[in-house]
Amino acid sequence: MSTLSDTHHPASTHHGAGIQVRRIYDDPAPTDGTRVLVDRLWPRGMSKEHAALDLWLKDIAPSTELREWFGHDPARWAGFCERYRAELESNPACVEQLETLAKKGPLTLLFGAKNTEENEAVVLAAYLLERSSQ
Repeated sequence: MSTLSDTHHPASTHHGAGIQVRRIYDDPAPTDGTRVLVDRLWPRGMSKEHAALDLWLKDIAPSTELREWFGHDPARWAGFCERYRAELESNPACVEQLETLAKKGPLTLLFGAKNTEENEAVVLAAYLLERSSQ
């Protein structure tokens, strides 16, 4: 089973494609494959050109209510993970869209948060990897 222990290196999925997580502020890399922004809000100070996105999938992001409740408070991380996974379960179309992209080749989930360990892209990548290994 694959794990996502280092968010800067691709983790192999069951289908052989890599899923990695990176800050959108990092320069695009040749190994990124399909670059998908998974934030609901556009990252501050980021130009569309520098972002080099293939897709902005706003609807896969946590709900506004969940995002505001979490507020990047480490004490709420476990609750955020649980609630966001519940939202993903009720959003099969967006999840399947990302799974389809991951089957075609490397997939990079991009986020704007400063915290590289506790953000929705980390939860989403782990969720996708778990689903691909079932």
